[in-house]
Amino acid sequence: MPGRSTRPLDFETRQIHAGAVVDSETRSRVTPIYQTAAYVFDSFDDGEERFAGRSAYRAYSRNENPTNAVAGRRIADLEGGVDGIVVASGQAAIASALSALAANGDHILATRSLYEGTREMFRGVLARQGIEFEYVPDDADDAEWASRIRPNTKAVYTETLPNPLGQVVDIERIGRLAHEAGVPLVVDNTVPTPYLWRPIEDGADIVIHSTSKWLSGHASVIGGAIVDAGRFDWAAQAGRFPQLAAAPRPGVPSFVERYGEGAYLAYVRSVIVLEYGPTVPPTSSFLLLHGIETLSVRMDRHVASAQTVAEWLEARPEVAEVHYPGLPSNPFHARAQRYLPAGAGSIVSIELAGGREAARRFIDALELISPMTHIGDVRTLAIHLGSTIHAKLTPEEQAEAGIGPGLIRLSIGLESVRDILDDLDRGLVAAGGADGA
Repeated sequence: MPGRSTRPLDFETRQIHAGAVVDSETRSRVTPIYQTAAYVFDSFDDGEERFAGRSAYRAYSRNENPTNAVAGRRIADLEGGVDGIVVASGQAAIASALSALAANGDHILATRSLYEGTREMFRGVLARQGIEFEYVPDDADDAEWASRIRPNTKAVYTETLPNPLGQVVDIERIGRLAHEAGVPLVVDNTVPTPYLWRPIEDGADIVIHSTSKWLSGHASVIGGAIVDAGRFDWAAQAGRFPQLAAAPRPGVPSFVERYGEGAYLAYVRSVIVLEYGPTVPPTSSFLLLHGIETLSVRMDRHVASAQTVAEWLEARPEVAEVHYPGLPSNPFHARAQRYLPAGAGSIVSIELAGGREAARRFIDALELISPMTHIGDVRTLAIHLGSTIHAKLTPEEQAEAGIGPGLIRLSIGLESVRDILDDLDRGLVAAGGADGA
């Protein structure tokens, strides 16, 4: 008999099994929904131990729930991190992750190519909390990046595959620049998912997801996740991150001393999430786990259909430009081949030649494709960005962000690609007509 394999489990296996614990009472194979707010203490001393964080058992579901814990561990495993936590939304994940690093008077560098909802939070609620965000062109040279770092800079923030234009970010280079400056790289990896891209392998220290999108895949739940790579040397940057590396009071060890490589995530869980309370319901994590189990199968179909759709759209006269890094004509194609060899995601954005009115006719003619704000669904979705997500921007700001008057974002779903193309054809014919006929 051949010896038992000792190789690590493959991604497709881990998306089903990672982080799972068979329920000790019922022996349920599927992770149960632990629909409870709190947990009974075995004794006076047990309660003290739980609140001190010295017990393996939980105290309260605001930041610790068994169903949610499995989801956090599974996403962390797939990303290659040491630990993960799920929270109420992708926006909650961003806010929690950055609040653990920065406070009033601090500074965060970010690439310009970011989802508009994220930028709105940066210039809105987080700015009102006293955190300053400064934007750097994604491909600015090393000297410019270095010149933007300040003593109060606490992180560099970016997205792997920015929504909606798909400018593939050079994570390895930006990670190197962040580490040379002594700050962590925080990366939103929602669009590729860890199946297509694992930015921790390229230097990311903290990875964020909106789990509402491809990870769940069915548009039934809202959620977010934060993953700690466990590689950043917080102790070496103790002056910049005293909340992690310094003792909170005499006689109490620091988070680094207590949790080692998991110090950051332990701080997020036991301070940020506990105190702000962005708790995700365990029912949502239950549905998320079921989505993750089929992630690889779905993503293969998503990207194959997206590639077909992008190539078809590129040949249409009604379309002035197709934004999809899987196309050889795209300026980020070479980088996509390097970072995304299994596929360039399933967001395809198009600029209609007829501008805003053509976009109106296109959206109103669709029958199969759903006009709505969401991405990563099993269903194909479409939205006109200038009148919705980017509507608060001035025309000049929209132009600077690459949002043209006829820009439509498509999230390619799992329907028959022939049916998707038929509906796109219906929309484009209407877009090309003066009256929609």
